[in-house]
Amino acid sequence: MIGLPLVNRFVTAERAVRGAAPHELLDAVRRVLVEQYAADGVELFMADYGLTVLQPVSVLPHTLEPVSVHNSAEGRAFGAQEPFTEDAPGDGLVRVHLPVSVRGDRLGVLSVVLPGGDHVRGCLTELAEIAEVLGREVVVAERDTDLYLQARRSDRLTLAAEMQWQLLPGRSCSRPEYELGAQLEPAYAIFGDNFDWSATAEHLTLYVTNGMGEGIEASLLTNLAVNALRNARRAGLPLADQAALADQAVYAQHRGQCCLSVLMFDFELATGRAWAVDAGSPQLLRLRGGSVERIELEAQLPLGMFEETDYVVQEFRAEPGDRLLFVSDGVYAVASPKGEAYGDAALARAIQATRLLPAAEVPRAILRELTGHRGQRVPDDDALVVCLDWLGQ
Repeated sequence: MIGLPLVNRFVTAERAVRGAAPHELLDAVRRVLVEQYAADGVELFMADYGLTVLQPVSVLPHTLEPVSVHNSAEGRAFGAQEPFTEDAPGDGLVRVHLPVSVRGDRLGVLSVVLPGGDHVRGCLTELAEIAEVLGREVVVAERDTDLYLQARRSDRLTLAAEMQWQLLPGRSCSRPEYELGAQLEPAYAIFGDNFDWSATAEHLTLYVTNGMGEGIEASLLTNLAVNALRNARRAGLPLADQAALADQAVYAQHRGQCCLSVLMFDFELATGRAWAVDAGSPQLLRLRGGSVERIELEAQLPLGMFEETDYVVQEFRAEPGDRLLFVSDGVYAVASPKGEAYGDAALARAIQATRLLPAAEVPRAILRELTGHRGQRVPDDDALVVCLDWLGQ
């Protein structure tokens, strides 16, 4: 089998993965890698919701232990988004860790034990492509099985958090014009903060929301507003009308008793020109030329506060090389044990300290810094960070 032409070998592997039942993707990958690539072991790890560990995909109870995202060989491949090879037990064997991602959305790592030397060098590119195929199939399979969603959990999600994670588009994505990364904390007990994005050939639309309240009420409010925004966007309406219709939907349901803050952007990919609606508390900071500054937009009313609010777009322009950080009040207003707010200065330092990281890594790094500022106190608000690296055309 190993002597098959390379193209045929890869095609065989790809067909095996695409033809597998949703809950049997790992079994299919393991079988074909053993047969076609002389693999001695195959495991799939999924990144947990907190982006702290990589969880093994297996039938409960798990037989493998989670591995750290921060200080493990698997975590190194996940963070760098490049294959990483280490020696494995056995004569001449190596373990190759391959990132499993879909259009920049980091899902996990595929670990394969193989003969070393020329053998692993001859098939590394194909294995990386198989890991990419597997990632796409996992995303499709999640419509029909809970296996991979269960594998992402190192703890139980609250019901509100379950609703919020199901509402999200992903945690990162990339295109030639931009790279996006986002993260929410506390990952297993989030309330109302949320982000959403959608792209066409010409535009990127981005929402960052901060819903009021706690628990299920906050999650329901955010679900209503985000789906109202999506409904208006998918109807082809411009940004101001999207805000107006979502405002009406929230007001009709809550009559002004609940409202939701949102920062909305529509970027033109060819030019970096953007239209913005600032309806509440999420803040925007920009790293340009080594300097961090807060971008002040004209504040307008949160969604649902009053009946039939009119929203006005403002213009903004992103330049190639800009890094834009969108943060909720659970970031810049969080207090230390001494009562000191995190604030602009600390946030600017965190942005500078993470300037060399890719966009997908930045939110996690900033939120880790925020945890150090907060200390042992239990967070009393969601913390949301979205990082947009503008590359331009």
